[in-house]
Amino acid sequence: MAYRRAYRLFVTEQLLCYGRAVPRPRLYDLDTVLDAVEALVAAQGPAAVTVRAVASAAGLSNGALYHNFSSRSELMGRAWMRAGNRFLALQREAVGTASGVEAVVAAAEAPAAFAARHPESARLVLTVRREEILGPELSDGLTGELLGLDTLLVGVMIGLAEQLWGRRDAAAVDTITTCIVDLPTAILLSRNRLHDPTAREQLGAAVRAVLETGPAPRKEKQR
Repeated sequence: MAYRRAYRLFVTEQLLCYGRAVPRPRLYDLDTVLDAVEALVAAQGPAAVTVRAVASAAGLSNGALYHNFSSRSELMGRAWMRAGNRFLALQREAVGTASGVEAVVAAAEAPAAFAARHPESARLVLTVRREEILGPELSDGLTGELLGLDTLLVGVMIGLAEQLWGRRDAAAVDTITTCIVDLPTAILLSRNRLHDPTAREQLGAAVRAVLETGPAPRKEKQR
């Protein structure tokens, strides 16, 4: 009787742990999988990313990967999320080591520093737009995380505007946006000059020029 009771408890435990409602525990390193996604994008383009290809590159079975990633979209989404978090962490780190105008310059130069430190993560976010990943196949949770990256970036912009001018209004934040989004895109990203030291100097000069002019005056509130 004791043997049968123990057996029934064992079977129940297995059903609870490995039934459809509860995914199997992950038995591999997530970063290894996401590294494989980035490597495939870098070597062959986004179309090369399939569950089968990623499993093969990461040294896993298809089944093991499917237990934690329900689709190709989720693989791409998780890889993009990691890359986005890496970029924002690096940008915040750069801003934290400077102050005033130079903090804004450091934030503007973050894409170049990101490409140097995490080249395949940088290639992923430059090759695949986030909007291409968002869709019905992506879970609500991961969709929210990806969209939440915008909030984190806006937080950096507001912090810089407050540091420079003691302001967080639209005009002040828009000036910071010009410096750390528009100018790096025009000077470094759209012309593939991330590794060009002259381009980085030009970027720094452009940012300082914009900041010298500063934001438009605050609008007076109508009484």
